[in-house]
Amino acid sequence: MAHDFLRVGIIGLGGNSRLRHVPGLRACADVEVTAVCNRRPDSTSAAAAEFGIAKTYEHWQDLVADPEIDAVVIGTWPYLHCPITLAALEAGKHVLTEARMAMNAAEAHQMLAASRNHPELVCQVVPSPFGLRAHRVVLDLLRSGFIGELRELLVFAAGEQLADAETPIGWRQVRELSGLNMLTLGIVHETVMRWAPQPVRVLAQVRAYVGERLDPATGLWRRVGTPDSVQVLAALSGGAHAVYHISGVARFGMGTQVHLYGSEGVLRYELSPQDRLLGARRGETGLREIEVPADQAMAWDVEAEFIGAIRRQRQVELCDFATGVQYMEFTEAVARSAASGVAVTLPLEL
Repeated sequence: MAHDFLRVGIIGLGGNSRLRHVPGLRACADVEVTAVCNRRPDSTSAAAAEFGIAKTYEHWQDLVADPEIDAVVIGTWPYLHCPITLAALEAGKHVLTEARMAMNAAEAHQMLAASRNHPELVCQVVPSPFGLRAHRVVLDLLRSGFIGELRELLVFAAGEQLADAETPIGWRQVRELSGLNMLTLGIVHETVMRWAPQPVRVLAQVRAYVGERLDPATGLWRRVGTPDSVQVLAALSGGAHAVYHISGVARFGMGTQVHLYGSEGVLRYELSPQDRLLGARRGETGLREIEVPADQAMAWDVEAEFIGAIRRQRQVELCDFATGVQYMEFTEAVARSAASGVAVTLPLEL
């Protein structure tokens, strides 16, 4: 395959594709978004007209089979990530798939195995946008011993987006579309994995405080299929312990934060709604904001990274399929533990 000019097809050109993927791909030299397929023909036509995309398809299988397409961006809900990935790789296409890699760990492992059967093709999961700005600074501080030996990890993603019972159901609350994914658990954990060791055991509880929500597509009430509140206790490789509080029903919740407590100090990364890194070492009187130098600050660069990897100019740093499998295993371990009431060890037995 010639990589001088790359033709990309998008399956599921929705919000994130509009916001990030189409502009990001068009910012790359000699790349064209040439094809689109959405769930409905009217949506496909509208997306093609909006972005000037030449080819439209009624069925995603036809887009994947098009020999003139070099790479496929999967912007669908998780229920299609695995089948489209497998078909695209079999057809010789590079794959960039949205986060929430798959419905469950078994699908994620299928995707990873297929990618390894096609080492000539680039496979990437859209990474978590959290923590990009100060990522390199956090790594440098941890490697330099700023916090010493990691002892405790606290992870918060607590907001009130689902606190009102009147809030309609969305695809994230539909098990048939989202699988075992719950709230932002997987995405936040993927962020944490950049800086902390892997969990080896989890004990979890979950709850859906609002059990039914109105489905705007049908006008009918529908049973909620995923929790709106998640708590996890985890033991990490190396001996540190972790606590996760993920909630969509926390009035005045503290947003998304990662706290790394060590023998010599602490790092607190306030990921959202702010993007602020704080820290302190033993002997200091309190937390102070840590500067992120301009030459170390990272920004959203996913599409350029994907295209660069296809052209063998870069490697996928965030997030390859092996990393996606790890956060899907963690997500499924949380679901299994919550269902059984007992701790689950990692890696999972599938």
